[in-house]
Amino acid sequence: MGDFNHPDICWRDNTAERKQSRKFLECVDDNFLLQVIEEPTRRGAMLDLILTNKEGLVGDIKLKGSLGCSDHEMVEFRILRAARRALSKLTTLDFSRADFGLFRDLLGRIPWDKALEGRGAQDSWLVFKGHLLQAQE
Repeated sequence: MGDFNHPDICWRDNTAERKQSRKFLECVDDNFLLQVIEEPTRRGAMLDLILTNKEGLVGDIKLKGSLGCSDHEMVEFRILRAARRALSKLTTLDFSRADFGLFRDLLGRIPWDKALEGRGAQDSWLVFKGHLLQAQE
């Protein structure tokens, strides 16, 4: 939770105008984080964010007005117990049981030249990461 000061980010569309904000969005995405604030917290902008790695972990989010001379809204939220218990049961990948031949075969079926054609490094990474995660399942 905190003031991340990226007023140009549109969290609904996951887009941003400034390069620094786009890099922040990429970092959030690369680390599988969710931003759960849905209302502006300062002068129509969503600057104060709650990032979580588990959907349903944070709930009862309320903006409570500003405190003293602050121009930011106070954010009240709860960390939900049910999600906390679920976190303790997180599964981890067991690489000793992985079928790397199948994994290599699944990724080898993708026409990479076409899939990455005309894309920059960041877009290519997102395409590759999507295929990698899909093959992992």
